[in-house]
Amino acid sequence: MEYLIYIATLVCIYGILGLSLNLVVGETGLLSIAQAGFYGIGAYATALLLVHTGVNFFVAMALGMVLAGVIALFIGTVLSRFSGDYYALVSLGFNVIVFSVLLNWRSLTQGPLGIPQISQPMIFGFSFSTPILFLCLALILLLLVYLIASFITSSSFGRVLHAIREDEEAIAVFGYRTTYYKLAIFVISAMLAALAGALYASYFTYIEPFSFQVVNSIFILAVIILGGLSSHRGAVLGALVLVIVPEALRFTGLPSDIAAQMQQVFYGLILILLMLYRPQGLLGKFRM
Repeated sequence: MEYLIYIATLVCIYGILGLSLNLVVGETGLLSIAQAGFYGIGAYATALLLVHTGVNFFVAMALGMVLAGVIALFIGTVLSRFSGDYYALVSLGFNVIVFSVLLNWRSLTQGPLGIPQISQPMIFGFSFSTPILFLCLALILLLLVYLIASFITSSSFGRVLHAIREDEEAIAVFGYRTTYYKLAIFVISAMLAALAGALYASYFTYIEPFSFQVVNSIFILAVIILGGLSSHRGAVLGALVLVIVPEALRFTGLPSDIAAQMQQVFYGLILILLMLYRPQGLLGKFRM
């Protein structure tokens, strides 16, 4: 039973990450490979605050989201000078920088040793310390992020994002400052990814830099490609499939190291098949 709760919690965390990235890639058409970087910033900011200051989890999570938002504001300003493949490469470079900082700033992050003994959420004396209670919290936050994403895409702001994806130059002719819209959604996306990072840190009570490498950004991108671009339900469905199906490889009798490699093969195979036969994903409206 606890294993199923563990899987469900992971689905919630990656569902939040998928929803956050879908706002940038699916709704706005910007190919960002930086999501694991903001995920790591949220996780480490929350962990450091909980371990060294003892603040409440929700305060630490909010501060982590603010930090990710401030960094995203700066990075997004730099990214606004690029488009297409160059945008993807620069965002990837940011993820590499974040990983390098987390790995090498040992006085703060303890490097490859990671940060242990991270406390779990508590509010008004009520603790989410048991797996089932933490899952309830994760589900609530997933629903909240889903509602936020739905509100954004159904608003006039979201309609401008759609127009940017379709033809940025055309929407600029009507007087819209597209740079500001792209920057705003990039910051919102980063803050939501940091929220997922806070959940991850508190759930596992231990974090280390290797959880936030570029390969994790690619995994999150695979989640929304599989589920479908510009589909919130697709982002959650993609997280569900890509978390559950590879876990089934653990029960095939293969050695653990081979099973881990097979998971990577599975991710790659899924992406290839989707690009060939259903580039819009399972529930998507647009092609990559």
